[in-house]
Amino acid sequence: MDRKQLRAFVAVAEHRSFSAGARALGTVQSNVSAHIARLEKELGVTLIDRATNDPTDEGRAVLERARRIEAEFEALDADVASLRDVVSGSVRIGAIGTTARWLVAPLLTSVTDRYPEIRVIVLDATTSSLVLNLVSGTIDLAIVNLPIDEPDLIVEPLFDEDRILIVPAGHPLHDRDSITLVELAGHDLLLEARGTAFRDVLDAAAAEQGIELRPKAELDGMRLLASLVFAGFGAGIVPASAIPPNLGGGWRRIPVEGVPGRSVGLARRRRGLLTAAQRVVADLIRHTIAEGAGDVPGVYPTVRLPS
Repeated sequence: MDRKQLRAFVAVAEHRSFSAGARALGTVQSNVSAHIARLEKELGVTLIDRATNDPTDEGRAVLERARRIEAEFEALDADVASLRDVVSGSVRIGAIGTTARWLVAPLLTSVTDRYPEIRVIVLDATTSSLVLNLVSGTIDLAIVNLPIDEPDLIVEPLFDEDRILIVPAGHPLHDRDSITLVELAGHDLLLEARGTAFRDVLDAAAAEQGIELRPKAELDGMRLLASLVFAGFGAGIVPASAIPPNLGGGWRRIPVEGVPGRSVGLARRRRGLLTAAQRVVADLIRHTIAEGAGDVPGVYPTVRLPS
């Protein structure tokens, strides 16, 4: 078993094709096929179903380990380079869309200016998707909605933010200055999908007051939810950071009384050490939040900067 075999297997599993996997590795399909065949022979199992190009049950087990092994190889290269005073390597970051919109631009600027040898790859996704990608090793760091219940991850706080109601022009609630959950229970709302951390908090707060929120639609994606409000589809409850700066239109933001705020944090895997590049990017995320989150209305930094 060697690194080339594992990399070939991961490439085919992720791209669902031997030819696409070969292109991703910059080689020919015959090489990839040979590497995987030798790996299967050594392990005594079939890793890729040749009819569908999907990993078998054994292949899925090997895939998780192979990703971690490749991450350690990359970490080794990056750490050796850092000892030569050159921090380099790839860092794969995941971020919830409401945060990514205002964080990514200044973060990438800081990385480029200070560490030009670092390559940052950003995945914009929901918290549930980011947690799966982080645990599997597909990404290295993730900015997620808290709380998350995953023992394989370590999470640190970044910022808190208000939960607010946004209302399009013409809606019956448009002229309100504030509103309670009890009052909202009489209206159809755009809400995050059940089972998401954001929705769970809302449902728990409503249950404590003996009511249940009434969804007009449930969406697994806060930016989509906010976009529907701005398009006039209905009123919705969102975190403060879901509102783009300088957005025009007749919509209004209305404080919701009796609802706890949302917390956002930075997550990484519990097992394994961060590479020098990953440590640098994590630190730049903290500083970017500390320096810029306060400029977003309703967002309050809680990040702890290293002394």
